[in-house]
Amino acid sequence: QVRLVESGGGLVQAGESLTLSCAASGRTFNNYAMGWFRQAPGKEREFVAAITWSGGSTYYSDSVKGRFTISRDIAKNTMYLQMNSLKPEDTALYYCAATRLLVVTYYTGNYYAWGQGTQVTVSS
Repeated sequence: QVRLVESGGGLVQAGESLTLSCAASGRTFNNYAMGWFRQAPGKEREFVAAITWSGGSTYYSDSVKGRFTISRDIAKNTMYLQMNSLKPEDTALYYCAATRLLVVTYYTGNYYAWGQGTQVTVSS
């Protein structure tokens, strides 16, 4: 069973940057795609970005495209989310998640393992 642990969240001002990390342990998540989601208070969980095992394919939501970059380090069993030009509307609890698919996906139901989340707060 995969265990996912997010870190790197915090309080920043609009326009600043943060990098989130997702460390995986337990049953290997190699070969499969992973993703980042977020959930703001009172809103549903939404897709942010996804990446294939090799990192050769990525996919982003329109709201973060051009500002966020997803990557992964297979040797370290870690996935990252570099967030630049942060906006107050990016404020949310950010989750990493793992699939059993070889392709990127934005569908929540395709993710079988989830972390506990790390809070990102962007002040205006």
